[in-house]
Amino acid sequence: MNESLRRVLVTGGAGYVGNVLVPRLLAAGYAVTVYDTLFFGDETLPKDHPGLEIVKADIRNGPTFAEVCAGKDVVLHLACISNDASFVLDENLSTSINYDAFEPLVIAAKEAGVKRFVYCSSSSVYGVSESPDVTEEHPLVPLTLYNKYKGMCEPLLFKHATDDFTCVTIRPATVCGYSPRCRLDLSVNILTNHAVNKGEITVFGGTQKRPNLHIKDMCAVYELMLEAPHEKIHGEIFNAGYQNNSIMEIAEIVKTVVERKFPEKGVIGIKVTESDDNRSYHINSDKIKRVLGYVPQHTIEDAVRDICEAFRSGALPNSFDDDNYYNVRTMQALGVK
Repeated sequence: MNESLRRVLVTGGAGYVGNVLVPRLLAAGYAVTVYDTLFFGDETLPKDHPGLEIVKADIRNGPTFAEVCAGKDVVLHLACISNDASFVLDENLSTSINYDAFEPLVIAAKEAGVKRFVYCSSSSVYGVSESPDVTEEHPLVPLTLYNKYKGMCEPLLFKHATDDFTCVTIRPATVCGYSPRCRLDLSVNILTNHAVNKGEITVFGGTQKRPNLHIKDMCAVYELMLEAPHEKIHGEIFNAGYQNNSIMEIAEIVKTVVERKFPEKGVIGIKVTESDDNRSYHINSDKIKRVLGYVPQHTIEDAVRDICEAFRSGALPNSFDDDNYYNVRTMQALGVK
């Protein structure tokens, strides 16, 4: 643990990634403050841990955020209306949270004396690319407002970078795997849910390439951003992905693992249908390995196995009907503005 960066504020820390990241940081000795609207509750966080503070608040509330920033060393900014499908919601909601609120957060953190700001962008900023290797220098070709705003926020962070305010951006691949606050609206997780509980996978399109990263590896990257020396990450952008597979290849992996884990279900079928979602890109994550020595440790197969075990143990009940597994459905049900 980096003692000089011990007090960490995680926006969106009660979400899918946060529920794996926060216990990891607490176990490493960090003092963690979760700043979250708690749309999905906080029951899955380790609330009895003495190193954890939970603040129920909106990142659009500037004065509250500035107040909570006082005494913190690092901001890990995960909070957003996440994934492309979320923009079927009110466009103003997504714009206000994912873009309008961003620069004021950076300014408030800097003015409060925060030493490091880590921004979770997205590899979906690349949109569609025929390039066999999409590096951090690749042009951004956003296809939705979600990935457009993710890209637009990056320079807003870097314009405030100074020698005593370390700024770094991560562009993660699509995250997969089990979390106590699990999402079943992400490609690997969706396919696994259908395979286990419907006995059939529906593939929309199939040829689109999608990079994936296990949730445990995503959390390892964030912890690395706390430990890395200023000079190695300051002003930098890092892709963070592992396996680049087509949707059909992912479906085949899911089929194989689920058939092995649940032999009683017999053969899992794969049905192909047309898709108007043509996002496709093959990201290159060599830079984070070259600069920081980071290599992912977990595969898509591991993610599928973890979710299968969660289904087997009863940790994911009502996986099609419970809105809490689905970001858009939850926010629609809550009438979030």
